[in-house]
Amino acid sequence: MPMPIWWGHVNKRVFNPRAIAGGKWPVLIHVGRVSGATHHTPLDAHPVEGGYLFVLVYGSRSDWVRNVLAADQARLRVGGKEVRLTAPRLVGTDEAFQALPPEVSRPPKVLRITEFLRMDLTT
Repeated sequence: MPMPIWWGHVNKRVFNPRAIAGGKWPVLIHVGRVSGATHHTPLDAHPVEGGYLFVLVYGSRSDWVRNVLAADQARLRVGGKEVRLTAPRLVGTDEAFQALPPEVSRPPKVLRITEFLRMDLTT
């Protein structure tokens, strides 16, 4: 896993609420696979052809990733609008880097990120 789990817990409790309140980050709205509760997770969402790509800083075992995969859908609040996303799938670096526009920075190699989540826009 690229980032330690304990740092994810710090982010979830301390930094995520501030990021959501600040309104500058895209926010993924998803339903808990066990609780059924609605969750709001600020993420770095990159628009790609037909959808969005998310860098999995904590890997595919993150709660939000598992929730989205289980529900097969989510919503993304970005740029003052909300879009519906579907067909979540894990992709590797080759596919992710090919989909990302060249002006988007790639994650630093030191983070050892090898998994990304790609989702399609619903029409």
